[in-house]
Amino acid sequence: MPEDAPAPHRGHRSRLRARLLSGGPQALGDHEIVEMLLFAGKPRVDTKPLARELLLRFGSLGSLFKASPEQLAAIPGMGETAAASIKVVQAALERTTREALLEAPVITSWDRLLDYCRVHLGHDSVENFHLLFLDRKNRLIADERQQRGTVDHTPVYPREVVKRALELSASALILVHNHPSGDPTPSRADIDMTKAIAQAAGHLGITVHDHVVIGRSGHYSFRSHGLL
Repeated sequence: MPEDAPAPHRGHRSRLRARLLSGGPQALGDHEIVEMLLFAGKPRVDTKPLARELLLRFGSLGSLFKASPEQLAAIPGMGETAAASIKVVQAALERTTREALLEAPVITSWDRLLDYCRVHLGHDSVENFHLLFLDRKNRLIADERQQRGTVDHTPVYPREVVKRALELSASALILVHNHPSGDPTPSRADIDMTKAIAQAAGHLGITVHDHVVIGRSGHYSFRSHGLL
């Protein structure tokens, strides 16, 4: 923090840093974490009001980190540097969860898979349908967004899913999509679409290991519920 910051802010920021370093993340409230992220972009400004406004506007840390630069810029008092300080957290989360997922076969790393899916999809405001393409050892080849939909619907075409799997020489798939409503319970359309993809892929020797629906209240696994 620059030494030319106002004295009251220097003292407050020093105390937050000390609490974080001595007590760990649990020693800070959500708004205090956001305050600290804003320090770099607002060296001479009390960042507490802006931190509280951001959490009020977006509802949670996860939703804040997933906010687009345009959404952040719409908040009074936000600048480019402060917005970048927020977005770099999401970048770091996505990078570290992907690295963890690459360390072992995906189907034997269920907790890592769920962490990865929550970070990438758990706080999106519209439905997104992702495909995780796996090789013969069930290691991740690629994670691609197949479709981006509306708040409650994402069109997915089995032919396109299978075509892309063949292009990547994938031996297996895991389907993942989110429910912005928060409830991960699949719809009838979700179930029918999953069966259609599994049938089309199976004809070509490609296994669909699971379809995971991510919601803020948890997740739903088609495999564990006997739907695959």
